[in-house]
Amino acid sequence: MSNIVVLVKQVPDTWSERKLSEDDYTLDRDSADAVLDEINENAVEAALQLKEADSSRNVIVLSVGPSRATEALRKALSLGCDDAILVTDDDLAGSDVLGTAWTLSNALNQIEDIELVVCGNSSTDGGAGCIPGLLAEYRQIPALTHLEEISLENGTVTGKRVTEEGVFGLEAPTPAIVSVTEKSNEPRFAKFKLIMAAKKKEIKELSLADIGVDPANVGLASATTSVSAVAPKPPKSAGEIVTDEGNGGKQLVEFLVKEKLV
Repeated sequence: MSNIVVLVKQVPDTWSERKLSEDDYTLDRDSADAVLDEINENAVEAALQLKEADSSRNVIVLSVGPSRATEALRKALSLGCDDAILVTDDDLAGSDVLGTAWTLSNALNQIEDIELVVCGNSSTDGGAGCIPGLLAEYRQIPALTHLEEISLENGTVTGKRVTEEGVFGLEAPTPAIVSVTEKSNEPRFAKFKLIMAAKKKEIKELSLADIGVDPANVGLASATTSVSAVAPKPPKSAGEIVTDEGNGGKQLVEFLVKEKLV
C-alpha cells in the first residue's frame, strides 16, 4: 500500500484578531481561535479523491506545531484521512520556513512508501508559499505547484496549472510534491460517523529527537529573518461623503486623482 501525505497547518482564524508577542514579535497563537487552514482542506480533498481512484492508497496528514495542532489534524481525520502525525517540540517555536521545511522533510523519513506529498499553495498566516519548493530541494524530488487538477497513475503525477499567461500541463515521476490552489476542488463536509471516529483515533506525536533533527537547526534562534519592531495597524478613518449638487462626478474624479487611484 502506498501513502499520500498531506501537509496541514493550524492557523489563527482569519475572523479573529491576530497579534504578535511583545518580546520576540512572533505570532501569539493563544490570542486567536485556531483552525485548520482553509487551503489545507483543498489539499486533503485532492488526496482523498486520489485514494478513491485507487483504494490501495493510504492518506496520512502531517503537521508541525504546538500540541493544540491536534485539533487541526482531527479535522482532517474527520474528512476521511486514515492516519495523523504531529511533530511538536518546544524547540520549534519561532521556526521560519527553512526550519519548518527541514523538520517536515525529516518527519517524512518516518513514513514508508510515499507516493505523493500534497499541500496548499500558501498558508493564510505566513503566506510565503515556499514549503513545496524547499521540500523538493531537501528531498531531491520533483515539485508541481499551483495545480488546479491532479491525477496519479502508473508512477506518474500530472496536473494543470492556470496562469495569466495560459494553461500549463505538468508531469513528473513519483514520489513528488504537489501544491493545490483553492480552485482545485470543493472540499467535502465531514460526516458524523467520521467525526466520531476521528475523536478516537490516535495521533502519533514525534519530537525533534524522534526524527533526528538538531534543535540548533530550527527555532527562532536559527531563523534567517527577524522582526525588529512592529506598529499597530492604524484605525480606519471615516469615509468622505460627496454631496451631488450637479458636480458629483467631478468631485469623485478629483478624489480618485488625489488618492492616486486613477
